[in-house]
Amino acid sequence: MRINFRLSLAALALLAASTSVSAQVKKKPAISPRSKPVNVAQQVKSNAALLPVDANVVIGKLSNGLTYYIRKNSMPQNRAELYLVNKAGSILETDAQQGLAHFVEHMAFNGTRDFPKNQLVNFLQSSGVKFGADLNAMTSFDETIYQLPLPTDSVNVFEKGFDILANWAGHVTFDQAELDKERGVVLEELRLRGKNAQERIQNQILPTILSNSRYADRLPKGKEDVIKNFNLATIKSFYDDWYRPNLQAVIAVGDFDPKRVEQLIKDKFSALKNPVNPKPRTEYAVTATPGTVVKFATDPEFPYTLAEIIVKHPGTKVKTTTDYLQSMRSSLFNQMLNARLNELMQKPSPPFLYSNASYGAFIGKQDAFSSVVVARPGGLEEAVTNLVAEVERAKKFGFTLTEFERAKQNALIQIGNAYKERDKTRSVNFVTEYQQHFLNGQGIPGIGFEYQFYLDNIDKITLEQMNALAAKFITDQNRTIIVEAPDNEKDKLPDEATLLGWISAAGKNLTAYVDNVSTKPLLEKIPDAGTIVDEQRDDSLGVTTVTFANGLKVMLKPTDFKNDQILIAGYGFGGTSLASDVDFTSARLASDLVANGGIGEFNQIQLQKMMTGKNVRIEPYISDYTQGFSGSSSPQDLVTAMQLIHLYFTQPRKDNDIWQSNMSQVRSMLVNRHLDPQSVFQDTVTAVLNRYNFRAMVPTIGRLNTATADKAFDFYKSSFADAGSFTFTLVGNFDVTSIKPLLATYLGSLPAGNTKKAYVDRMMYPPAGQVTKTVNKGIGDKSSVQLVFSGDYVYNAQNNIQLDALEEVLNIKLIERLREQESGVYAPQVRARYQKIPVGRYSITISFGCAPENVDKLVAATMDEINKIKLNGAQLTDIKKFQAEDLRAQQVQLRENYFWVGYIASGAQNQDDPHRILHYPKTLQTVNVASTKDAANKYLSGKNLVKLIHMPEKKAEK
Repeated sequence: MRINFRLSLAALALLAASTSVSAQVKKKPAISPRSKPVNVAQQVKSNAALLPVDANVVIGKLSNGLTYYIRKNSMPQNRAELYLVNKAGSILETDAQQGLAHFVEHMAFNGTRDFPKNQLVNFLQSSGVKFGADLNAMTSFDETIYQLPLPTDSVNVFEKGFDILANWAGHVTFDQAELDKERGVVLEELRLRGKNAQERIQNQILPTILSNSRYADRLPKGKEDVIKNFNLATIKSFYDDWYRPNLQAVIAVGDFDPKRVEQLIKDKFSALKNPVNPKPRTEYAVTATPGTVVKFATDPEFPYTLAEIIVKHPGTKVKTTTDYLQSMRSSLFNQMLNARLNELMQKPSPPFLYSNASYGAFIGKQDAFSSVVVARPGGLEEAVTNLVAEVERAKKFGFTLTEFERAKQNALIQIGNAYKERDKTRSVNFVTEYQQHFLNGQGIPGIGFEYQFYLDNIDKITLEQMNALAAKFITDQNRTIIVEAPDNEKDKLPDEATLLGWISAAGKNLTAYVDNVSTKPLLEKIPDAGTIVDEQRDDSLGVTTVTFANGLKVMLKPTDFKNDQILIAGYGFGGTSLASDVDFTSARLASDLVANGGIGEFNQIQLQKMMTGKNVRIEPYISDYTQGFSGSSSPQDLVTAMQLIHLYFTQPRKDNDIWQSNMSQVRSMLVNRHLDPQSVFQDTVTAVLNRYNFRAMVPTIGRLNTATADKAFDFYKSSFADAGSFTFTLVGNFDVTSIKPLLATYLGSLPAGNTKKAYVDRMMYPPAGQVTKTVNKGIGDKSSVQLVFSGDYVYNAQNNIQLDALEEVLNIKLIERLREQESGVYAPQVRARYQKIPVGRYSITISFGCAPENVDKLVAATMDEINKIKLNGAQLTDIKKFQAEDLRAQQVQLRENYFWVGYIASGAQNQDDPHRILHYPKTLQTVNVASTKDAANKYLSGKNLVKLIHMPEKKAEK
């Protein structure tokens, strides 16, 4: 529930500096469903090789220059996605406006001509549109985008949406009082996202990466002194200059009458006018830099050492068939190169913690080949040389024919999946596609054309063409090399000459890649099928429950929500709760050992290659109180999915290399974890909220040293020894009668005994009483607060709905109080959790970030809002907002496989009433003013309250 802005800088995704680091890859035009396959050769000939425009989208332009895109799409039903796209972002700001493109976005929600102050948000919330989760916006360098998902079964609400878009487009009022209050909110958003090592590192490297271009000096976040001090005229001048119809597009995709929508756009937007003397909309670029530029950046709180090599190239747009074919080659290249890098992670002592290399879109009219590697502490040379060597291996020797064929098969599976789902694609997918067409001129040919183009052309791509790409992508010109590290690694970093020497030497003495594949079948012998001993059909839910002689149950719900999807979930009770304290760490690592180790005689690399061309994913897991499987499959690959499950039960594989690799990575991640203030705080939160139970906490090096592969493997085998204690749920496109023999063969045949495993309550829940814990860590001027109410709980549908309501009502009130009234936070969050397993417990967590000096004031304001609900109950208007939002969300969920697999599986675990969903609208109406008052007094009494506060480090007195 927040208004978002993000940086559209692909190569800087790594600055998140979490456990996974990635650079984005340029994508081909987004998938457009509904079209039929077309004659590509005829299309190309008649359009001079330009990609056709999907016939299912109506594209028009008003006399004032505003562009519109309209598409009818019924997924989800009775819903529409309305977007306003502006070709105006932070790149257009003057020096005095830095940060105001983003600030304008905020002001659009704080008063327009037809929706003064907060009326817009209130109207939409009352209509079932959730602020932040649904209603949102984003500001980047070159664009600002507003998103408005709406129901279409209410004519008034739907048509009012076009009034809202038109108000954003040309009628934001910029009330001075609202503007002054919003300064604090914007500054708190910048505090929440910044004031940390990532931001400080970013400030060091951006001028180098962006060649000191305008992009380096126009980050969407802007400058604090500007945000604090700008006047009304300055922000209005940005809005008046750049929010104009000839730079705007309206995108409407959903379950509606396209002709009616087109008329609404004409009626609502035709009156918008462009400035009499419009400023030219300058297109900026990042200029090429000859040779190589190296930049080192360190920070005392940055927890990783990483390197990125960026080779920039002229930007490309996919507008013609030639462009599309080249985008296919780039995608295949990226797939094959990263498969090789992933194989290096399977070594007992992997040379790095993470790596990725890909060619794709960059920024400022440029593409880039970006390779990034995260090193183990003290292992930068090993990481860099191994990354560069693998890239150079591809450049020197090329790819093998077997790699190439696998990549093509996977590409065909991906595009084929999209084509099969052409009538089930969500509306928001089209919106993304049309945005890129408007903003960047990317082609939108539609899935029918794309699918046929792949079929007709993928075999025309040659291995020689693929091998030539490496030489094209990888050069030492227009190259930037970035090294980021914690300050404590600074004395171990190389100088520029040494770093360049590593990179130069990495390509020497290389040998060609050897593709290790297996031609054996996944399962040598088909097992004898088990027998069905019971079958129950619940017509009201469309669920059939089958029980086999071995005790295993399968709950089946066939749907038509997706054409090519079957979701699979399976569980049995036990989990790591059954492990002794001595063996717990081994047990905790057991599922990773097996999931990453392959199956039977096939290691993980061989297994992955065997899955080429298959649309299937099966993963075993062991959690605190259960063990089981999660996964998905296409209907045609369900046999493979069932074979994988059977083998994970009967032939799990212990790979000592994988064990050593996993342990090496975990140990490496722990070395500098203490440098990151947020990690230190979160570790403290976890410890306190679980009463310092080591089972819930990040493992120490000492505990890791007690773990062994043998113990982990033995625990896995014991967890999955008795299939009779398992319940599986399958939801998706299948026929119950046809699927039963398959289930009998691979699940009904599994070994089972008579042991119905339970679980042990390890008492991992918050302490009783009132506890306050303050963590002083970090040099950034920022604080975090978590208030956790908890206690015993009677788990049932009536109590659950009251807690859900209390959560949303508190969210609404704290946004109003802490954000809008106090201007002290950006995105307060309330999260209610309740559980039945291992025992009935609830918790309500209220969290927010703020300035350190405002902690006490905002905690007091939070408690004041809680006390109001305890005294008077929730306001009826807020209750109705919750009910409207929940009903609208459920209408969509009921047509989603992911909802049903979770609903059925969790219901079975908790022994819930399976028909609770049918009674839900009536249950929802039990929420009223009196019930929220009772719930607040019961669950927010403060009897058990943990206050967790993160403050910056105390400065030493001079």
